[in-house]
Amino acid sequence: MRSEPTLVLLEPQFDALRTHLFSGDGLEAAAILICGRAGSTRYRFCVRDLILVPYAECSNRSNVQISWPGRRIEEAIDRAEATGDSVFLIHSHPGGFYGFSEVDNQSDERTITALFQALPDGPHGSATMTPDGAICARLYTRPGARPLRLTTTLVGEDITELSPVGLQPVLAFSDAMRACLSRRTACVIGVSGTGSIVAEILARLGIGRLILIDFDIVEGKNLNRIVNSTADDALAKTLKVTMMAKAIRTYRSDIEIIEIDRPISEPGAIVAASTADVMFCCVDSSEGRLFCDHIAQCALVPLIDVGVTIPTRLASEGGRLIADVCGRIDFVRPGGPSLQDRRVVTPEALRREYLLRHAPEEAEDQLKEGYLKGIPDEAPSVISLNMRAASAAVNEWLSRLFKFRLDGNWPYARTLFSLAAMDEDYFPESAFEHSPKPLLGRGLAEPLLGMPSLAELQDEAA
Repeated sequence: MRSEPTLVLLEPQFDALRTHLFSGDGLEAAAILICGRAGSTRYRFCVRDLILVPYAECSNRSNVQISWPGRRIEEAIDRAEATGDSVFLIHSHPGGFYGFSEVDNQSDERTITALFQALPDGPHGSATMTPDGAICARLYTRPGARPLRLTTTLVGEDITELSPVGLQPVLAFSDAMRACLSRRTACVIGVSGTGSIVAEILARLGIGRLILIDFDIVEGKNLNRIVNSTADDALAKTLKVTMMAKAIRTYRSDIEIIEIDRPISEPGAIVAASTADVMFCCVDSSEGRLFCDHIAQCALVPLIDVGVTIPTRLASEGGRLIADVCGRIDFVRPGGPSLQDRRVVTPEALRREYLLRHAPEEAEDQLKEGYLKGIPDEAPSVISLNMRAASAAVNEWLSRLFKFRLDGNWPYARTLFSLAAMDEDYFPESAFEHSPKPLLGRGLAEPLLGMPSLAELQDEAA
């Protein structure tokens, strides 16, 4: 099971970095990464800015050594100090050596010490890149300390671990895939009808670390659609996360499960979700989706949002008929079109939810519907639909990791399926708006998710 921290780059950053570090002259080159931090005990370092060190400013450039210009390190310190970020120094190994040489170790003694003198809170790190794009990174928690290994991940339309092993293709749905998943962390937000199935699939596939986030308890009306739930759970009012974790541990002794029994809108849940390699948003509220959207951008976590609905229509003779049976799976690439850009989260829906919670007398004319639109139903029989959507959501993630689609992943930013029409439609990112992403890579800098209201909650908790 993987426990080391992670350094995360987006595709445009990686492409710019690789182009600069390997100019074709066969000499080492350098760059500096300014990284927001997410997580707490397990850091996720999110590259938010690059400083590409001009070749001419390095007084010594050879095929095995490079000098760091003080001017650029001072620039990095200024940028990081303003936002409380970490700094990573990265240089190329044009000869293809994956790791750190003795020359690199000696250089780190000088440069990392200088970083901590200016930015004492740290942590900071260093990295090397080989011509095939593999990155070897290490983390210093304090000057002179033994460095910790980092996993480096590239997030885009595909998700790639930037190590020699990670760059080798892994056969999807094989034992090798299970071994790869054992080093990954997944977060499921909403452990109910769809989320419980997603969690079950991930556990059976071999995920190494599973974060479950849900504040609610198991009730009798849930038993027909929450997998592993029992009548005893409903009687005992067992938390959904506790019920699911207990069930998974009966067949997985090697899994780490983190139970967060609070809404995703609370700081503790946000911090936990920010450490994941992927988030599955299985909530039915726009507010919950909004928070997942923000976490994905801040912590550079790929987000898969799942939605199911059963529209109904009035029959001519009275009563209602099924108009459609639908599912939606959105893969949200950090830096790409968000759930807000895709109109999954809208100001109108957020306002409606706010009124229903805080001013119900102003929202009497708005029916709070569930699965069956137009028919209030506390215990809909939808587990077959939920299973279809949950399976598609997990397979969407697997396709990004193990790249088994014949046409690649770019056409599939959104999948819509209709069981009534027996049809599936697919949409690329170009089908949606693409607004600026000011939160991209900021990690958990204050105010959390750029929301001053969360700072008040943190103060109350303290």
